[in-house]
Amino acid sequence: MTIMEVIHAINSVLDFAIFHVANTSVTLRSLITFGVVAAFFIGSSRILRRILMTRFLARLQVEEGTRYSLARIVQYTVVVVGVVVAFQFIGIDLSGLLVVFGFLSVGIGFGLQNITSNFISGLILLFERHIKVGDRVTVGDTEGDVIEINIRSTTIRSLNNISIIVPNTEFISGTVINWSHTDPKVRLDIAVGVSYNSDLDTVLRSLYEVADENPEVLKSPKPEVLLETFGDSSWDMNLRAWIGNPKRDRQARSDLNCAIVRKFRDNGVEIPFPQRDLHLRSPLPLPFVNPKTVTTKTKT
Repeated sequence: MTIMEVIHAINSVLDFAIFHVANTSVTLRSLITFGVVAAFFIGSSRILRRILMTRFLARLQVEEGTRYSLARIVQYTVVVVGVVVAFQFIGIDLSGLLVVFGFLSVGIGFGLQNITSNFISGLILLFERHIKVGDRVTVGDTEGDVIEINIRSTTIRSLNNISIIVPNTEFISGTVINWSHTDPKVRLDIAVGVSYNSDLDTVLRSLYEVADENPEVLKSPKPEVLLETFGDSSWDMNLRAWIGNPKRDRQARSDLNCAIVRKFRDNGVEIPFPQRDLHLRSPLPLPFVNPKTVTTKTKT
């Protein structure tokens, strides 16, 4: 077999019509061309997203969440354009193809309803940006930082450094606490009880000093010290302090608690133990029973 015959045989295989779509024959050659063009645009979109994230938008000092959303939107746009170009490149009319998709939409709606809802929810997250990469969020019982937003799901790294995959619908239909949304400042309420024998002015001054000496506590809004209630064995005080980073919530709370213990010891303020009063009384006398008066019955 000559080289020309081999080439002719290969072309015959590549040009063999596998199926027809919208009056257009789909051959093996067209499928390979479609795959190459689509793969080129998909690869280009990833490279473009990486360049936007690490170079262009980073130089503009755009915040991390905004950079991620813009880069993702650009990536998906390039992929969609690439698919359209790939269809046009192999000669398939998209207007006719949309008719086919229209017939399949009912079946897709029922069979892939969950995937479709997550896909739409992912687009909503990227465009509305209520949740951004880097935000500290609480979804159900899960608290952590958003590290990636994809079309179907969002990845959260928990406080124990565990990656948790959450479907995007959870962020749209459920209740989500975003500690970083709009204003990252959060307020810490530090409750502490002090003995009734303590000097109230010393207690107030000590708690204000604890807040002022902590570098993470903001000067504005100013810290507040409140006497909440009169407990059974203590005055129940509440130190309200604001910090600028919600991710430091637990560490800042621990630092304030430790500082309160040290400050109270230096100033002679007592943190009382819970007290309970126990009243004892003499037992009641038992009635005297004369054994001679007790009658028994015997079985006959």
